[in-house]
Amino acid sequence: MAGVMAVLWAGALIQVATSVKVVADNIGVNWGTMTSHPLHPRIVVQLLKDNGFEKVKLFDSDPWMVGYLAGTGIEVMLGIPNDQLEFLSQDYGNAKDWVKENCTSHLHKGGVNIKYVAVGNEPFLTSYKGRFLKTTFPALKNIQKALNEAGLGNKIKAVVPQNADVYESKSDKPSDGVFRRDVKAVMAQIVRFLKENGAPFVVNIYPFISLTMNSKFPSDFAFFDGGHPIQDDNVQYNNVFEANFDTLIYALKDLGTPNLTILVGEVGWPTDGHKKANKNSAKKFYDGLFKVLASKKGTPLRPGEMDVYLFGLFDEDTKSIEPGNFERHWGIFDFDGKPKFTMDISGKGGDKHLVAAKGVKYLPKQWCVLESYASNQDLIGQQIGWACARSDCTALQDGASCSNLDPDRTVSYAFNSYYQMNNQDEDACDFEGLATVVSKDPSTMSCRFNTQIKVDGATRLSFAQGAVAAISSLVTLFFLF
Repeated sequence: MAGVMAVLWAGALIQVATSVKVVADNIGVNWGTMTSHPLHPRIVVQLLKDNGFEKVKLFDSDPWMVGYLAGTGIEVMLGIPNDQLEFLSQDYGNAKDWVKENCTSHLHKGGVNIKYVAVGNEPFLTSYKGRFLKTTFPALKNIQKALNEAGLGNKIKAVVPQNADVYESKSDKPSDGVFRRDVKAVMAQIVRFLKENGAPFVVNIYPFISLTMNSKFPSDFAFFDGGHPIQDDNVQYNNVFEANFDTLIYALKDLGTPNLTILVGEVGWPTDGHKKANKNSAKKFYDGLFKVLASKKGTPLRPGEMDVYLFGLFDEDTKSIEPGNFERHWGIFDFDGKPKFTMDISGKGGDKHLVAAKGVKYLPKQWCVLESYASNQDLIGQQIGWACARSDCTALQDGASCSNLDPDRTVSYAFNSYYQMNNQDEDACDFEGLATVVSKDPSTMSCRFNTQIKVDGATRLSFAQGAVAAISSLVTLFFLF
């Protein structure tokens, strides 16, 4: 009987393990930290484990943050910011030091499972106007050489995540795909180098951007519904994601590397800050994407399993909004680690909420709002502009979740955003005598007035540089009065 019970118990354990793991091996997630109140890495790593994510892509290599991934087995792509490319390209010794400090130091027994080093992030964006054109490839070569000399070249590969704008098609058909003329020469060097070193091409594909940048772009083609297909000779494309992916393959073929492995470094859909960015659309997009990934059918030119990293893990309230107000709302989790909507990451049915972050602590339940009896009403326009330039008012934009607030609540939202970003400091709820602190939640059905999370000193110190840099780049792009 004991033997039978042992077998039944083992079978039950296997069944539980199978039911818990909902994230396929080919799906990872981006962990961005451009936020005023980042969750502690310990909480984030537990969230990754609770939801079965076995791959994570970072945008830097903060050793304190990376250290929490040790012993988890989670596959890690470290990041090197663009502003370090020149430093790493100038002197091979700098690259050797970087690898020693950020890779070798983590590779002890029970250490971090580092798989890739992302050298830069979308360095050839057209908006950069060639700023990183001369430094990216030398930095890539130096990092891979340093990895090789450290005996890590077979385990860790250096890559360069590229935005899909590095290639184009004059006819909008994938078969006409080529790399942009201004980057073609350096891309030829990079793709050959990746091939020689057994490294993949990492590309970020955003159907949402395709939809919002072109007023004539068919909405259903951004999803996976099969509407408005593109016919390319004998091949039919039913969604822009697959068409974009195969455009890249044609561009690689043009450079003589058609079989280069491709990873999708970022793909997702934002949930606020734009009329087409909402939870319903995001869920629709992800549902379609996960079904495609689960089918393992790939694309017409590259059948089989596709490796992708979702973008991203959390909303980031200090990201630059130059590309659009939606930039701060890409998370599948909210800023505090709560899932935004049900998902079927398995792609096989069984919609469910992801597991929320555990151990999150909040500031007191109080909000900064417009004082109804304030006498100096003529200062409201000035003060709301000042608050929004120093916090996050992207949810107030036309078509966003808080765009339909009445005038008083609109002002209150802006004031509260600044107040919460500044840890509910008493002086952060003054606004020339226009504001007051209340304990009654002013949120509406569609618009959430946040209370921020508590962040310990170590977390704030670690991420301070990124947050300050992002905040300093903000520009008030709108006026509400």
